[in-house]
Amino acid sequence: MDVQIVEDVRFAQQGDCEAFIRLVSGIERSLYGVARSMLRRDEDCADAIQEAILKAFRAIHTLREPAYFRTWMFRIVINECRQIMSKQKRIVVMAELPTLSSPASDYENIEYLDLIAAIDRLEELHRIVITLHYFEDMAIKDIADLLDTTEGTVKSRLYRARAALGKYIDNPYERKNDYETC
Repeated sequence: MDVQIVEDVRFAQQGDCEAFIRLVSGIERSLYGVARSMLRRDEDCADAIQEAILKAFRAIHTLREPAYFRTWMFRIVINECRQIMSKQKRIVVMAELPTLSSPASDYENIEYLDLIAAIDRLEELHRIVITLHYFEDMAIKDIADLLDTTEGTVKSRLYRARAALGKYIDNPYERKNDYETC
């Protein structure tokens, strides 16, 4: 548990805007990663994150356990993403790939892009657990709490997601529909 986060949450709960800004700035990339695992367009991700930040700012006083600020924010972002998806009622076939943040060899870049493309082919629940577990280093228990499900369900989703990823990476030319049924 980060003492600074707990302290900043308490300050933010007392109306300190700078403390709230520090809190959000520290997890901004993670929020985007979660939103991106659900939404395809950067504009939609930005909208979801903006709404989530606004709602969190207005409701920070309701957060009972300051140490869970990050998880609380993830839950708000996930809910905002779901609202955007339900409003749009559309399927996006191909997502923009994120830019690489670190220099790597061409082979590593291709592998990374293949992995991102494979993850994008997974159904929503599988993308979320993969993103939270592998990219945000969240424990299975924390993911289960965040998604209001059991640890067994999270493990099952991770297993199915990894199986689908393995299939796709072994044969990247398979049809997308093969992975949406996992």
